Amino acid sequence: MYRFYVEPEQIQDKEIRITGSDVNHIKNVLRMKPGEKIIICNGQGKDFYCIIKEEEGGQITAEILSIRDTDTELSGKIYLFQGVPKKDKMELIIQKAVELGVYEIIPVMTKRTVVKLEDKKKEQKKIERWQAISASAAKQSGRGIIPNVSDTMTFKEALKTAKSMDLKVIPYENAEDIKKTRDIIKSIHSGQVIGIFIGPEGGFEENEIKEAVEAGILPITLGRRILRTETAGLAVLSMIMLQMESV
Repeated sequence: MYRFYVEPEQIQDKEIRITGSDVNHIKNVLRMKPGEKIIICNGQGKDFYCIIKEEEGGQITAEILSIRDTDTELSGKIYLFQGVPKKDKMELIIQKAVELGVYEIIPVMTKRTVVKLEDKKKEQKKIERWQAISASAAKQSGRGIIPNVSDTMTFKEALKTAKSMDLKVIPYENAEDIKKTRDIIKSIHSGQVIGIFIGPEGGFEENEIKEAVEAGILPITLGRRILRTETAGLAVLSMIMLQMESV
């Protein structure tokens, strides 16, 4: 069944009102008719199995048949602190990170970040674009939530944000002990909050790694090969996702 997301206020006792661009998509693209079934998600982990009743006044009304907890979410929360890369790499990272189960994506401005988002209006437009990509990926992959793409942070702000998380890791090309990395991943258990720090092109500066370690972030290795920024975070996410799915 096709899947759509609504705000909580659109959900009533027995009906849900669909508004906005989804109305056109249902009516003119999918050409769905009254009587057809859809899944509507509240973005907070609840799926509403519905049947389309009618389209009137630019909105679609769907009758709720049953309600279930979304079963596609991980047992914990993963935050991706991503050094902002050049061009459209961030869009790919967001799309794939959402598919892999990330809870929130935090764009980070590091010392080696080439992209400058000094104009607040341009930054906001960029974030809105990134959030739309997150929503699209969530819909495609059957997520129970739409992962948030936060406003950009400095590296120091990111370290402060991650302070209370259960486990924080930072892939580092000079980290060597693959067994230690494996043990760190295996130590993850249900319900934990995990932070992943990924640098932009060129990685982190040595001083940033030092600051991260002092803040309790664990350096890990991703093997003998140097991965691109758009690959590194997804590699760590994949490992953590597999571990969380098994606990």
